[in-house]
Amino acid sequence: MRTSAQPKFEGLTILGRNGGAVPLSPDKAKLEAFKNVYATRNYRIRFDCPEFTSLCPVTGQPDFGHIVIDYVPNRLCLESKSLKLYLFAFRNCDIFHEEAVNRILNDVVKAIRPLAATVTGEFRPRGGIAIRVEASHPAPEDNTQRICPIFTWRKPEANRASPRQLRGRKRKKGVDRA
Repeated sequence: MRTSAQPKFEGLTILGRNGGAVPLSPDKAKLEAFKNVYATRNYRIRFDCPEFTSLCPVTGQPDFGHIVIDYVPNRLCLESKSLKLYLFAFRNCDIFHEEAVNRILNDVVKAIRPLAATVTGEFRPRGGIAIRVEASHPAPEDNTQRICPIFTWRKPEANRASPRQLRGRKRKKGVDRA
């Protein structure tokens, strides 16, 4: 065991300590970071957390999920033991899946200010429905088209009139343009 910490790891208070009590809530948890020694290079870090649990805010029943955190670090990297304890803290938290994923993203961004980050949560079925939530930072300019391609606008078909063409036409009585 090392007796003195290297300067680049100063400020880490959880790693290397025995125990590590689980915080009672994410608000009481501390996400720690260390200096990115390869800050001039863009690279991706992925944390895969298959045992995420939280509580349904309505029923109090446990919810089980799989959280994946992908990010491109800037000056800081997320320390994994603090992340583990932070995610464990959700076990006592009444929170919807959508809120949990966005909360995790916000807290990661606040802690390390990455160049880019995505948090994905895949939650086990409850009532026969599984939920997958993905949140990104920064939000791509056309985020809806990347995440939900159904929202892309299609060009009018060749045999159909476009909305611009329809504006100039008079509507016949009893005929619906739908």
